[in-house]
Amino acid sequence: MDMDYQIEILNEIYDIGEKLYANMGSRSEEGHGSVFNLLTDLGRILVGADRASFWKWDKANHQLWTTSATKVDKIVIPDDSGLVGKALKEKRVIVTNDPYSEPEFNSDVDKQTGYITFSVLVMPVADINGEYIGAFQIINKLGEDGFDEVEDVKKLSLAAFACGITLESETFFTDSQYDTLTGLKNRKGLYHDFMHKYAEYLQVGMKSPFAVFICDIDRFKRINDNYGHNIGDLIIKNVAGILSKHCPEHATAYRWGGDEFVVVMPGTELEECKRIAEEVRVEVKDSQVKASVLPIKATMSFGCSLYDRAKSIEENFAQADDNLYTAKDNGKIRFTDKLKSGIKQACDAVR
Repeated sequence: MDMDYQIEILNEIYDIGEKLYANMGSRSEEGHGSVFNLLTDLGRILVGADRASFWKWDKANHQLWTTSATKVDKIVIPDDSGLVGKALKEKRVIVTNDPYSEPEFNSDVDKQTGYITFSVLVMPVADINGEYIGAFQIINKLGEDGFDEVEDVKKLSLAAFACGITLESETFFTDSQYDTLTGLKNRKGLYHDFMHKYAEYLQVGMKSPFAVFICDIDRFKRINDNYGHNIGDLIIKNVAGILSKHCPEHATAYRWGGDEFVVVMPGTELEECKRIAEEVRVEVKDSQVKASVLPIKATMSFGCSLYDRAKSIEENFAQADDNLYTAKDNGKIRFTDKLKSGIKQACDAVR
């Protein structure tokens, strides 16, 4: 390897290191994804390969998936298939310079992308507890010799280790934004989405409507007191499922806390927001949760509001919350989009 080429490789590595460091202070919506892309690119350069990818192990759904180093948005395979699946199952590095002769090699990925694989190196990566959570994969070593299980693994170890730490961090971050009981995003997830997912909708001067509603379960404390918290949890899960069912594709339901929920609907007018709230209200009222003795029913009240871009998140949700309590003060099992001064027009969904 001549000196000029070595300097070129070092400069590429330094460039990636600089980008990784800059990413630490980035608030990009891509988040951990950009780090994975940089780390896999680093691995590709370190061993002189054509492509690299990082596979995440979704144990709950028994899947492995990747979005890096391909020309498609996402590749998903069963977690008991492919060389990545083999590496994770056997908890060891897999190296092959003749992948099509390997019974575990998943040629469907090549068929999907039009790519031809000549050599593969897969390194499983683990979290801090030693549980395997994904795999670092390098494809097609440049040159004729193929991958060296000793030298190339040595070169890749640090990048693979960093990928494992990054995935664990991403998992902790993602889990912190979701409510474990309902599977909906929680209040932290809502604030994160307002900073990223909805940022373009919230710019002052945007004309696209942006509606929200807050809702809660009527007399929920009484339900818990009379039937126990297990029944209360079942009712909360039932409500979460109904909210998710009625959310349009562009909308998201959140568990705000306790028995209170929020639905955020960018690009939605107030009338459409009220229509969806009414659909949810009716289905919750008509549904029931099976208890040991008899079925339990619940009702909900709603506060609908258009998001005011000139106000803060807290001020906007306070407005929707005021509308919710106006509805509750006037009989519950209803929704409103106005304060008490306009209650006669607003509370048109009655007991």
